[in-house]
Amino acid sequence: MFDIVSPEAIREGRATDAYFDRTVAALRETDRDPEVVAEVTADQFSDGEFELLAGVKDAAHLLAELPVAVDAAREGRLFDGGPVMRIRGNYTDFARYETSLLGFLSHASGVATNALRARRAAPDSSVLSFGARHVHPSIAGMVERSALIGGLDGFSHVAAGDLIDREASGTMPHALAICFGPGEQEAAWRAFDETAPEDVPRIALCDTYTDEVDESLRAARAIDLDGVRLDTTGSRRGDFRHIAREVRWRLDEAGFEDVEIFLSGGLGAAELRELRDVAAGFGVGSFVSNADPVDFALDIVEVEGEPGAKRGKLSGRKEVYRTDDGRHVVRPADDPAPSDGEALLEPLVRDGEVVREFDVDAAADRALRDADRVGFPTPATGE
Repeated sequence: MFDIVSPEAIREGRATDAYFDRTVAALRETDRDPEVVAEVTADQFSDGEFELLAGVKDAAHLLAELPVAVDAAREGRLFDGGPVMRIRGNYTDFARYETSLLGFLSHASGVATNALRARRAAPDSSVLSFGARHVHPSIAGMVERSALIGGLDGFSHVAAGDLIDREASGTMPHALAICFGPGEQEAAWRAFDETAPEDVPRIALCDTYTDEVDESLRAARAIDLDGVRLDTTGSRRGDFRHIAREVRWRLDEAGFEDVEIFLSGGLGAAELRELRDVAAGFGVGSFVSNADPVDFALDIVEVEGEPGAKRGKLSGRKEVYRTDDGRHVVRPADDPAPSDGEALLEPLVRDGEVVREFDVDAAADRALRDADRVGFPTPATGE
Protein backbone atom coordinates (compact mmCIF):
# COMPACT_ATOMS: atom_id res chain seq x y z
CA MET A 1 0.00 0.00 0.00
CA PHE A 2 1.18 3.51 -0.79
CA ASP A 3 0.99 6.27 1.81
CA ILE A 4 -1.82 8.07 0.00
CA VAL A 5 -4.98 9.50 1.57
CA SER A 6 -7.81 8.31 -0.65
CA PRO A 7 -10.24 10.57 -2.51
CA GLU A 8 -13.01 8.91 -0.51
CA ALA A 9 -11.42 9.96 2.79
CA ILE A 10 -11.04 13.52 1.52
CA ARG A 11 -14.66 13.70 0.39
CA GLU A 12 -15.89 12.22 3.70
CA GLY A 13 -14.04 14.86 5.72
CA ARG A 14 -11.52 12.42 7.19
CA ALA A 15 -8.57 14.33 5.69
CA THR A 16 -8.84 16.84 8.50
CA ASP A 17 -7.02 18.05 11.58
CA ALA A 18 -8.27 16.30 14.71
CA TYR A 19 -9.35 19.48 16.44
CA PHE A 20 -12.07 20.04 13.85
CA ASP A 21 -13.60 16.70 14.88
CA ARG A 22 -13.46 17.86 18.50
CA THR A 23 -15.06 21.18 17.54
CA VAL A 24 -17.93 19.58 15.65
CA ALA A 25 -18.59 17.21 18.57
CA ALA A 26 -18.60 20.09 21.07
CA LEU A 27 -20.94 22.25 19.00
CA ARG A 28 -23.39 19.45 18.38
CA GLU A 29 -23.38 18.38 22.03
CA THR A 30 -24.20 21.92 23.12
CA ASP A 31 -26.76 22.41 20.34
CA ARG A 32 -24.83 25.35 18.92
CA ASP A 33 -24.23 25.60 15.19
CA PRO A 34 -24.34 29.21 13.99
CA GLU A 35 -24.54 30.34 10.42
CA VAL A 36 -21.18 31.91 9.64
CA VAL A 37 -19.29 33.52 6.82
CA ALA A 38 -15.69 32.35 6.49
CA GLU A 39 -13.04 33.73 4.14
CA VAL A 40 -9.85 32.25 2.73
CA THR A 41 -7.02 34.79 2.69
CA ALA A 42 -3.23 34.87 2.50
CA ASP A 43 -2.87 38.55 3.47
CA GLN A 44 -5.40 40.86 5.06
CA PHE A 45 -4.35 44.00 3.18
CA SER A 46 -2.97 44.45 -0.33
CA ASP A 47 0.84 44.59 -0.20
CA GLY A 48 1.87 44.53 -3.87
CA GLU A 49 3.33 41.02 -3.64
CA PHE A 50 1.11 39.11 -6.04
CA GLU A 51 0.52 35.36 -6.17
CA LEU A 52 -1.49 33.29 -8.64
CA LEU A 53 -4.65 31.47 -7.64
CA ALA A 54 -5.01 27.79 -8.58
CA GLY A 55 -6.65 24.73 -7.04
CA VAL A 56 -10.16 26.18 -7.25
CA LYS A 57 -11.48 23.23 -9.27
CA ASP A 58 -10.55 20.73 -6.57
CA ALA A 59 -11.85 23.07 -3.87
CA ALA A 60 -15.18 23.39 -5.68
CA HIS A 61 -15.63 19.63 -5.94
CA LEU A 62 -14.68 19.26 -2.28
CA LEU A 63 -17.44 21.65 -1.19
CA ALA A 64 -20.07 20.56 -3.73
CA GLU A 65 -23.03 18.71 -2.21
CA LEU A 66 -22.53 20.52 1.10
CA PRO A 67 -25.31 22.90 2.20
CA VAL A 68 -23.10 25.97 1.74
CA ALA A 69 -22.82 28.88 -0.69
CA VAL A 70 -19.32 29.53 -1.99
CA ASP A 71 -17.90 32.47 -3.92
CA ALA A 72 -14.34 32.54 -5.21
CA ALA A 73 -11.97 34.29 -7.55
CA ARG A 74 -11.30 32.45 -10.78
CA GLU A 75 -8.22 30.33 -11.36
CA GLY A 76 -5.54 32.36 -13.05
CA ARG A 77 -6.26 35.49 -11.01
CA LEU A 78 -3.38 37.27 -9.32
CA PHE A 79 -4.06 38.46 -5.78
CA ASP A 80 -2.08 40.28 -3.09
CA GLY A 81 -4.56 40.57 -0.22
CA GLY A 82 -8.12 40.02 0.87
CA PRO A 83 -10.24 36.92 0.36
CA VAL A 84 -9.93 34.60 -2.62
CA MET A 85 -12.88 32.51 -1.40
CA ARG A 86 -15.91 33.06 0.83
CA ILE A 87 -18.14 30.36 2.38
CA ARG A 88 -21.55 30.89 3.97
CA GLY A 89 -23.25 28.12 5.90
CA ASN A 90 -23.68 26.50 9.28
CA TYR A 91 -20.21 25.97 10.65
CA THR A 92 -20.43 22.23 11.30
CA ASP A 93 -21.45 21.64 7.69
CA PHE A 94 -17.97 22.55 6.43
CA ALA A 95 -15.65 22.61 9.47
CA ARG A 96 -14.03 19.25 8.76
CA TYR A 97 -13.17 20.30 5.20
CA GLU A 98 -10.94 23.26 6.09
CA THR A 99 -7.71 21.25 6.13
CA SER A 100 -8.23 19.77 2.66
CA LEU A 101 -9.61 23.01 1.26
CA LEU A 102 -6.53 25.00 2.29
CA GLY A 103 -4.27 22.24 1.01
CA PHE A 104 -5.92 22.27 -2.40
CA LEU A 105 -5.59 26.03 -2.72
CA SER A 106 -2.22 26.57 -1.02
CA HIS A 107 -0.13 23.99 -2.85
CA ALA A 108 -1.57 24.53 -6.32
CA SER A 109 -1.30 28.32 -6.01
CA GLY A 110 2.37 28.09 -5.03
CA VAL A 111 3.17 25.89 -8.02
CA ALA A 112 1.18 28.09 -10.41
CA THR A 113 2.86 31.24 -9.10
CA ASN A 114 6.35 29.92 -9.81
CA ALA A 115 5.24 28.61 -13.19
CA LEU A 116 4.09 32.13 -14.04
CA ARG A 117 7.45 33.51 -12.88
CA ALA A 118 9.17 31.11 -15.28
CA ARG A 119 6.77 32.00 -18.09
CA ARG A 120 7.34 35.72 -17.64
CA ALA A 121 11.11 35.22 -17.49
CA ALA A 122 11.14 33.68 -20.98
CA PRO A 123 7.92 34.85 -22.66
CA ASP A 124 8.92 33.86 -26.19
CA SER A 125 10.46 30.47 -25.35
CA SER A 126 8.95 27.04 -25.08
CA VAL A 127 8.90 26.16 -21.36
CA LEU A 128 7.96 22.69 -20.13
CA SER A 129 7.36 21.38 -16.62
CA PHE A 130 9.82 18.59 -15.79
CA GLY A 131 9.37 18.61 -12.01
CA ALA A 132 6.97 15.76 -11.26
CA ARG A 133 9.88 13.54 -10.17
CA HIS A 134 10.46 15.86 -7.21
CA VAL A 135 7.02 15.37 -5.64
CA HIS A 136 4.84 12.52 -4.40
CA PRO A 137 3.32 10.86 -7.49
CA SER A 138 -0.19 11.23 -6.08
CA ILE A 139 -0.01 15.01 -6.65
CA ALA A 140 1.64 15.02 -10.07
CA GLY A 141 -1.67 15.90 -11.72
CA MET A 142 -2.00 18.97 -9.50
CA VAL A 143 1.57 20.03 -10.29
CA GLU A 144 1.18 19.75 -14.05
CA ARG A 145 -2.26 21.37 -14.17
CA SER A 146 -1.03 24.25 -12.03
CA ALA A 147 2.04 24.60 -14.27
CA LEU A 148 -0.30 25.01 -17.26
CA ILE A 149 -2.36 27.62 -15.42
CA GLY A 150 0.90 29.50 -14.83
CA GLY A 151 1.43 29.55 -18.59
CA LEU A 152 3.88 26.72 -19.24
CA ASP A 153 3.57 25.04 -22.61
CA GLY A 154 3.50 21.43 -21.49
CA PHE A 155 4.73 18.81 -19.05
CA SER A 156 6.39 15.42 -18.90
CA HIS A 157 4.19 13.26 -16.65
CA VAL A 158 2.13 10.62 -18.48
CA ALA A 159 -0.46 9.85 -15.78
CA ALA A 160 -0.98 13.56 -15.13
CA GLY A 161 -1.75 13.91 -18.81
CA ASP A 162 -4.35 11.19 -18.48
CA LEU A 163 -5.99 13.10 -15.62
CA ILE A 164 -6.14 16.46 -17.33
CA ASP A 165 -6.58 15.19 -20.88
CA ARG A 166 -3.29 16.50 -22.23
CA GLU A 167 -0.48 14.67 -24.01
CA ALA A 168 2.75 14.46 -22.03
CA SER A 169 5.91 15.76 -23.70
CA GLY A 170 9.38 14.24 -23.72
CA THR A 171 12.06 12.72 -25.88
CA MET A 172 14.97 10.78 -24.32
CA PRO A 173 16.86 10.54 -21.00
CA HIS A 174 20.54 9.94 -20.30
CA ALA A 175 19.59 6.37 -19.44
CA LEU A 176 18.99 5.55 -23.11
CA ALA A 177 22.51 6.60 -24.09
CA ILE A 178 24.03 4.83 -21.09
CA CYS A 179 22.25 1.59 -21.97
CA PHE A 180 24.07 1.67 -25.33
CA GLY A 181 27.35 2.63 -23.66
CA PRO A 182 30.28 5.00 -24.31
CA GLY A 183 30.99 5.64 -27.97
CA GLU A 184 27.56 4.34 -28.98
CA GLN A 185 25.62 7.58 -28.67
CA GLU A 186 24.72 7.47 -32.38
CA ALA A 187 23.08 4.09 -31.86
CA ALA A 188 21.03 5.53 -29.00
CA TRP A 189 19.92 8.54 -31.02
CA ARG A 190 18.99 6.34 -33.98
CA ALA A 191 17.02 3.99 -31.72
CA PHE A 192 15.08 6.95 -30.38
CA ASP A 193 14.49 8.27 -33.89
CA GLU A 194 13.31 4.92 -35.21
CA THR A 195 10.90 4.13 -32.38
CA ALA A 196 9.41 7.45 -31.27
CA PRO A 197 6.02 8.42 -32.78
CA GLU A 198 6.26 10.71 -35.78
CA ASP A 199 4.76 13.66 -33.92
CA VAL A 200 7.45 13.58 -31.20
CA PRO A 201 10.13 16.22 -31.91
CA ARG A 202 13.54 14.75 -32.63
CA ILE A 203 15.43 16.40 -29.78
CA ALA A 204 18.59 14.54 -28.81
CA LEU A 205 20.13 14.72 -25.35
CA CYS A 206 23.74 15.71 -25.99
CA ASP A 207 25.91 15.75 -22.88
CA THR A 208 26.17 12.15 -21.65
CA TYR A 209 29.78 11.09 -22.28
CA THR A 210 31.60 13.86 -24.14
CA ASP A 211 31.21 17.61 -24.25
CA GLU A 212 28.09 19.31 -25.52
CA VAL A 213 29.59 20.55 -28.78
CA ASP A 214 30.91 17.12 -29.76
CA GLU A 215 27.67 15.26 -29.03
CA SER A 216 25.49 17.95 -30.62
CA LEU A 217 27.40 17.77 -33.88
CA ARG A 218 27.41 13.97 -33.85
CA ALA A 219 23.66 13.83 -33.19
CA ALA A 220 22.94 16.32 -35.97
CA ARG A 221 24.89 14.14 -38.38
CA ALA A 222 23.30 10.91 -37.15
CA ILE A 223 19.59 11.73 -37.50
CA ASP A 224 17.31 14.45 -38.87
CA LEU A 225 17.24 16.60 -35.75
CA ASP A 226 14.77 19.23 -34.58
CA GLY A 227 16.96 20.17 -31.67
CA VAL A 228 19.48 19.23 -29.02
CA ARG A 229 18.91 19.31 -25.27
CA LEU A 230 21.71 20.18 -22.88
CA ASP A 231 21.10 18.94 -19.35
CA THR A 232 24.64 19.23 -18.06
CA THR A 233 24.89 18.52 -14.35
CA GLY A 234 25.70 21.55 -12.25
CA SER A 235 28.97 20.07 -11.01
CA ARG A 236 30.35 20.01 -14.60
CA ARG A 237 28.49 22.88 -16.16
CA GLY A 238 30.66 25.95 -15.74
CA ASP A 239 29.25 28.85 -17.77
CA PHE A 240 26.03 27.41 -19.20
CA ARG A 241 25.44 30.48 -21.33
CA HIS A 242 28.87 30.13 -22.91
CA ILE A 243 28.27 26.43 -23.56
CA ALA A 244 24.96 27.14 -25.31
CA ARG A 245 26.50 29.91 -27.41
CA GLU A 246 29.40 27.66 -28.43
CA VAL A 247 27.02 24.86 -29.42
CA ARG A 248 24.99 27.32 -31.47
CA TRP A 249 28.12 28.63 -33.20
CA ARG A 250 29.37 25.18 -34.07
CA LEU A 251 25.99 23.92 -35.28
CA ASP A 252 25.62 26.94 -37.54
CA GLU A 253 29.17 26.54 -38.78
CA ALA A 254 28.43 22.93 -39.74
CA GLY A 255 25.24 23.87 -41.60
CA PHE A 256 22.73 22.90 -38.91
CA GLU A 257 21.16 26.34 -38.45
CA ASP A 258 17.67 24.79 -38.09
CA VAL A 259 18.67 22.63 -35.11
CA GLU A 260 17.38 24.37 -31.99
CA ILE A 261 18.88 24.34 -28.50
CA PHE A 262 16.90 23.41 -25.39
CA LEU A 263 18.25 23.69 -21.85
CA SER A 264 17.27 21.94 -18.62
CA GLY A 265 18.67 21.01 -15.24
CA GLY A 266 18.19 23.12 -12.11
CA LEU A 267 16.85 26.16 -13.94
CA GLY A 268 14.61 28.81 -12.39
CA ALA A 269 13.24 32.18 -13.44
CA ALA A 270 16.58 33.95 -13.02
CA GLU A 271 18.37 31.43 -15.25
CA LEU A 272 15.65 31.56 -17.89
CA ARG A 273 15.92 35.33 -17.98
CA GLU A 274 19.68 35.05 -18.47
CA LEU A 275 19.56 32.30 -21.11
CA ARG A 276 16.42 33.06 -23.10
CA ASP A 277 18.35 34.62 -25.98
CA VAL A 278 20.59 31.58 -26.49
CA ALA A 279 17.97 28.80 -26.30
CA ALA A 280 14.67 28.06 -28.00
CA GLY A 281 13.19 26.40 -24.94
CA PHE A 282 13.63 25.12 -21.42
CA GLY A 283 12.66 22.30 -19.11
CA VAL A 284 11.97 23.61 -15.61
CA GLY A 285 11.79 21.19 -12.71
CA SER A 286 12.03 21.83 -9.00
CA PHE A 287 11.64 25.60 -9.34
CA VAL A 288 8.00 24.91 -10.20
CA SER A 289 7.20 21.59 -8.54
CA ASN A 290 8.89 22.44 -5.23
CA ALA A 291 7.45 25.94 -4.92
CA ASP A 292 6.48 27.01 -1.42
CA PRO A 293 2.72 26.73 -0.88
CA VAL A 294 0.84 29.99 -0.45
CA ASP A 295 0.10 30.48 3.25
CA PHE A 296 -3.69 30.60 3.09
CA ALA A 297 -5.86 30.63 6.20
CA LEU A 298 -9.61 30.24 6.63
CA ASP A 299 -11.22 32.53 9.20
CA ILE A 300 -14.75 33.16 10.36
CA VAL A 301 -15.55 36.84 9.78
CA GLU A 302 -19.30 36.93 10.45
CA VAL A 303 -21.56 35.03 12.89
CA GLU A 304 -25.34 35.06 12.49
CA GLY A 305 -25.13 38.18 10.35
CA GLU A 306 -22.87 40.13 12.71
CA PRO A 307 -19.19 40.91 12.05
CA GLY A 308 -16.87 38.82 14.18
CA ALA A 309 -13.30 37.57 13.82
CA LYS A 310 -10.26 36.61 15.87
CA ARG A 311 -7.71 39.24 16.85
CA GLY A 312 -5.49 40.25 13.93
CA LYS A 313 -8.12 39.39 11.33
CA LEU A 314 -10.48 41.84 9.65
CA SER A 315 -14.08 41.15 10.61
CA GLY A 316 -17.03 41.31 8.23
CA ARG A 317 -17.58 40.16 4.66
CA LYS A 318 -15.33 41.71 2.05
CA GLU A 319 -15.22 42.19 -1.68
CA VAL A 320 -12.09 42.41 -3.82
CA TYR A 321 -11.71 44.26 -7.10
CA ARG A 322 -9.21 44.62 -9.92
CA THR A 323 -9.01 48.21 -11.15
CA ASP A 324 -7.96 49.44 -14.56
CA ASP A 325 -4.52 50.43 -13.27
CA GLY A 326 -3.92 46.92 -11.91
CA ARG A 327 -4.59 47.54 -8.23
CA HIS A 328 -6.16 44.83 -6.06
CA VAL A 329 -8.69 46.68 -3.89
CA VAL A 330 -10.20 45.14 -0.73
CA ARG A 331 -13.36 46.74 0.75
CA PRO A 332 -16.16 45.84 3.15
CA ALA A 333 -18.87 44.06 1.20
CA ASP A 334 -21.43 46.82 1.83
CA ASP A 335 -19.14 49.62 0.63
CA PRO A 336 -19.50 50.89 -2.95
CA ALA A 337 -17.22 49.33 -5.53
CA PRO A 338 -14.46 51.41 -7.15
CA SER A 339 -15.81 53.11 -10.26
CA ASP A 340 -13.37 51.14 -12.43
CA GLY A 341 -13.38 48.01 -10.26
CA GLU A 342 -14.00 44.48 -11.55
CA ALA A 343 -15.36 42.26 -8.75
CA LEU A 344 -13.23 39.12 -8.42
CA LEU A 345 -15.38 36.94 -6.14
CA GLU A 346 -17.99 35.10 -8.22
CA PRO A 347 -20.40 32.24 -7.45
CA LEU A 348 -18.69 28.84 -7.27
CA VAL A 349 -21.09 26.51 -5.41
CA ARG A 350 -24.85 27.00 -5.03
CA ASP A 351 -27.46 24.52 -3.76
CA GLY A 352 -24.98 21.67 -3.76
CA GLU A 353 -23.86 22.25 -7.34
CA VAL A 354 -20.66 23.61 -8.87
CA VAL A 355 -21.84 26.55 -11.00
CA ARG A 356 -18.64 27.23 -12.90
CA GLU A 357 -16.70 25.62 -15.74
CA PHE A 358 -12.95 25.08 -15.40
CA ASP A 359 -10.79 25.61 -18.46
CA VAL A 360 -7.01 25.44 -18.11
CA ASP A 361 -6.33 27.47 -21.24
CA ALA A 362 -8.73 30.21 -20.16
CA ALA A 363 -7.08 30.31 -16.73
CA ALA A 364 -3.62 30.59 -18.33
CA ASP A 365 -4.80 33.44 -20.58
CA ARG A 366 -6.30 35.16 -17.54
CA ALA A 367 -3.01 34.81 -15.66
CA LEU A 368 -1.00 36.42 -18.46
CA ARG A 369 -3.48 39.29 -18.79
CA ASP A 370 -3.46 39.86 -15.04
CA ALA A 371 0.33 39.72 -15.00
CA ASP A 372 0.46 42.52 -17.55
CA ARG A 373 -2.04 44.60 -15.58
CA VAL A 374 -0.38 44.28 -12.18
CA GLY A 375 3.24 44.23 -13.38
CA PHE A 376 4.05 40.69 -12.23
CA PRO A 377 6.78 39.92 -11.40
CA THR A 378 7.96 43.12 -9.81
CA PRO A 379 10.46 44.83 -12.13
CA ALA A 380 13.04 45.42 -9.39
CA THR A 381 13.55 41.81 -8.38
CA GLY A 382 11.88 39.70 -11.06
CA GLU A 383 10.16 37.83 -8.24
